[in-house]
Amino acid sequence: MAVLAGGRCLGGLCSRLLGSPGKLWFLRRQHTDGQYKKASFGFQSVTEAEKNEKVHELFDRVSLKYDLMNDVMTLGIHRLWKDSLLRLMNPYPGTQLLDVAGGTGDIAFLFLDYIHSQREVQLRRDLKSYQNLSWLEVSKSYQKTRQDLLGGSHVVICDVNQKMMAIGEKKAQHLGYTEGLSWVVGNAEELPFTADKFDVYSVAFGIRNMTHIKQALQEAYRVLKPGGRFLCLEFSHASNPLISRIYDLYSFQVIPVLGEVIAGEWQSYQYLVESIRLFPTQEEFKAMIEDAGFMKVDYHNLTSGVVAIHSGFKL
Repeated sequence: MAVLAGGRCLGGLCSRLLGSPGKLWFLRRQHTDGQYKKASFGFQSVTEAEKNEKVHELFDRVSLKYDLMNDVMTLGIHRLWKDSLLRLMNPYPGTQLLDVAGGTGDIAFLFLDYIHSQREVQLRRDLKSYQNLSWLEVSKSYQKTRQDLLGGSHVVICDVNQKMMAIGEKKAQHLGYTEGLSWVVGNAEELPFTADKFDVYSVAFGIRNMTHIKQALQEAYRVLKPGGRFLCLEFSHASNPLISRIYDLYSFQVIPVLGEVIAGEWQSYQYLVESIRLFPTQEEFKAMIEDAGFMKVDYHNLTSGVVAIHSGFKL
C-alpha cells in the first residue's frame, strides 16, 4: 500500500498536504481567497474561509467515532447504500478509481472486494480452457493468474482530512487490504492529479461539505478519462411527504442527541442535519453535474429519496 505524505509522490505527482504546515498553508490560502465571500455552514452564514476551517475541525473531532455514528444513526443502512453504489459502478478488473472524501476507506474496500470477485469469476472461466494443457502448464498459468487478483485495478483515496485517512489506513491494515490502494491528502476543489487519469470518480457523503461544489464537479470532470464515469452518493430529499416528515423529525430530534451521547458532538451532527436540508434537490444537482460537462446524467433514489446516487459520463 502506497502512502503519500510528507511530500512523497504517486506517479510523479506530489500531493498537496494539509497536515501540520500543510493545513496552515491551506487555511491561509482559503482565508485570503474567501475572507469576504459568504458560504453556508449548516444554517449559519459564514465566510468561505471560516467554513473550510469549521468543516476541517469538525471532521477532526468526529473522526474516532465516525464509523460508529454512521452505523447508529442510519441503523446500518448506509452499508446497503454503499453496496448499491458499487453495483451501479460495476467496475471491471483494471479499473482506476479515484474515491474523493473517502478517508475511512469504505468505498475503496468495497471496490477491491468487487474486483476480487470479478477476477475469481475470470479465473474459474479460464480454468475450463486449461483442460487440454499439461499439469505443469496448468500450474504455471494458475499461479500467474492468482498473483494478480486485481487485474491491474487501483483505487486512490483522496481526502482533505488527515485524521480521517489515518483511521482508514488502520482499517485497511486490520482488514488485510495491502495492495491496490493509495492514500492522498488533497482538496477536491483542486485535485493533485493530471487530467484524463481515472476511469471512475466516486464521492460518498462528501460533496455536501465542499465550499465550491461546482468547482469540485469541474475537477471531477478534468481528472476523468474520456468515457469515464462520475458517481456521487449523497443524502438528498425524500419524495414521499410522510417519509419526509418522519425523516425531519428523526433528523432534528434524534441525530444530534445520538451525536452527543456517542461522540460528544451535538453541534457537529446538528450541522450534518442542516447541511442535508440545504443540499440541492435531485433535479437541481443533476443540472449542476450537466453544467460541469457531464453527459447522460441521471440519478437513482434510495430509501424513497433520503439518499440518491447521481451518475454522469465524460463523453
